[in-house]
Amino acid sequence: MSNDKSRDAMSDAAIPQRNNSAEVVKSSSPFDYILWIIALALFGCALMTNQYLPAYWAPANGIWVRVGVIIACIVVALGLLYATHQGKGFVRLLKDSRIELRRVTWPTKQETVTTSWQVLLVIIVAAIILWCFDYVIGWFMKFIIG
Repeated sequence: MSNDKSRDAMSDAAIPQRNNSAEVVKSSSPFDYILWIIALALFGCALMTNQYLPAYWAPANGIWVRVGVIIACIVVALGLLYATHQGKGFVRLLKDSRIELRRVTWPTKQETVTTSWQVLLVIIVAAIILWCFDYVIGWFMKFIIG
């Protein structure tokens, strides 16, 4: 009996414990706030680069220089956001979503066509019923008003 318990404890210890995305996001630090502020400032710089940078930096008159600066600001900002606890939680969410999408049983072409026709039929029937209600209410209003 104790041998089974020790074997279970050993097998549980061998399995790496993963925190879910919510647990990762809840454990933020003051350093995360600094990274978020810097990343938001970089996104703001990327937004204003096209309009303001050529006036202060002569090489930025070329379109490709501005595009390069914008892409660099966005890439650095995304890298900083990835370094935060929230960024790591978001990446884990994307990985878990990809795993779940692999588990989905997608409908066949025949099932998709069949259900599409059923939906179209229900929409047509509902439209006819609503048109009939509208016609009857319109006729009733004309009867009352005169």
